[in-house]
Order: sequence, then structure tokens, then C-alpha cells
Amino acid sequence: AFVFTGQGSQVLGMGKDLYETYQAYRKALDELSSALDKHLEKPLLSILFAEQGSEEGALLDQTQWTQPALFAVECALYRLWESLGVVPDYLLGHSIGELSAAYVAGVLSLEDAATLVCARGRLMQACEPGGAMASLQASEEEVLPLVQERHGKVDIAGLNGPTQTVISGDAAAVGAIVAYFDSANRKTSKLTVSHAFHSVHMDAMLEDFRVIAEGCTYSQPSIPVVSNVSGSVAAD
Repeated sequence: AFVFTGQGSQVLGMGKDLYETYQAYRKALDELSSALDKHLEKPLLSILFAEQGSEEGALLDQTQWTQPALFAVECALYRLWESLGVVPDYLLGHSIGELSAAYVAGVLSLEDAATLVCARGRLMQACEPGGAMASLQASEEEVLPLVQERHGKVDIAGLNGPTQTVISGDAAAVGAIVAYFDSANRKTSKLTVSHAFHSVHMDAMLEDFRVIAEGCTYSQPSIPVVSNVSGSVAAD
């Protein structure tokens, strides 16, 4: 199975050595970037390969750029593995990675995928700022009561494993839960994100995104895609 990551994993210059070394990767990234650039204010590669410490480089951590960048790198990596004869039996993605999985599975054309990816990043960027996300060394059962005490201020954003839970919401609420697990000598990590994704902070963009998504064409996947909501192969 190939698993495509979500935000927080971006690194300035990611994939640059591959771009300079492998023709399959360069060709794929150029094609992906060209499609995405139609919806962006600046060429994606100028952000992705910007100098460390530059103004353009700092944009990579802004979600309207993070999401297209991750999508492009993930899908170019897929094409590289494909060129080497490695093709998965299953695909799975988290957050923006689910759109990467849908695209390489053939559910979306490149044009529709680029439209969705850039609209998602743009709309999420426009949502309420100032939130936070954190990964906790804790089970859902341990985290849930702390979230319920802060109803409407923080949500469980992801269950990455039996003892790794991601929370998202108001910075103060997230900070309080992080402090609780820090005091219990559990591992915690604040994610490098510009907003509180997968929380009520994102509700304002849902209707606008629905309208854009309904304008896209969806096909049957050539490779089964596992839903990160149900854990089962996604139905039609």
C-alpha cells in the first residue's frame, strides 16, 4: 500500500534532489505544477524550491501553498515509483493526501484534481486563523474526556494509531491538553500548520468547497482506495 501524508510534513526543498536526478520525477512534477499554477498567484516550484529564510520560502507553511506543494510532491513520488515498476495494491491518504490518492487512482483527472486541491487550500487559508494542532502519545479513550471538557474549542482531528491521537482547535485549549500529557511524561508534538484543520475552525469553508467539488467528474478507481474515515475500501 502507498500512504499519502497530510499537512505538517512539508519541508522547503523537498524532492529537489529527486527532481535533479530522475527524469520521471522531474517530468511528473513539471506536469503537476503546470496544472496547479493555473490556480495559484505564483509558480509552485518558486515556492517549493525557494531559498531558506526567504519570503517565498516562508509561504510553504501557509496552507494555500502547503496543500498544492504536498499534492505535487506526493504524486510525483508515485510516478517515480511507478517508473521503477513498483505499483501498490491499495492507496490511502490523510487529509490533502486523500486527494493525492484519488488522483493517482484515476478517480480525478489532473485538471479536476488541481482545481480541488487549490480551492481546498485557498478556502481553508481563509478560515479562522490562530488555531493549533498537536500530536499526542495517548489513546482516543484518554484524550476524549479532555476534549469533551472543552466542547466547541478543540476536536480530535485524527487517530493515527492506538496510542497516537491528533487534536485541533483553539490554541489555548490545545495547549492545555498538551500540557496535561507533558506532565505525564508523554510525547507531544505541535504541528507546523497555519490553522486548526479538521476542527470546527474549518466549518465556514464547507459549502463553498462542496459547490466546487460537485463541478468535478469522478471515475472508478484503477487501484482500490481505503477511506480514512471508515478504514474500508471506499464505496462508489
